[in-house]
Amino acid sequence: MKKKIHPSYFKTTVKCACGQKYEVFSTEKEISVEICRNCSPIFIGTEEKKVVTGQIEKFRKKYKKFSTH
Repeated sequence: MKKKIHPSYFKTTVKCACGQKYEVFSTEKEISVEICRNCSPIFIGTEEKKVVTGQIEKFRKKYKKFSTH
């Protein structure tokens, strides 16, 4: 391997806006994020799930005239 072309690798502290801290390895010494796995609505399950009903019926109705049956 060539010397002096690879970045330094540090044990890094990731700080979230909610106050949570994680330790990871990175080329940065300190990382600040706005959303982490503890406060993200996707990870904690509070994301509003949009259930779209009738998609199959809507598709069949739209393309019924092209059906070969």
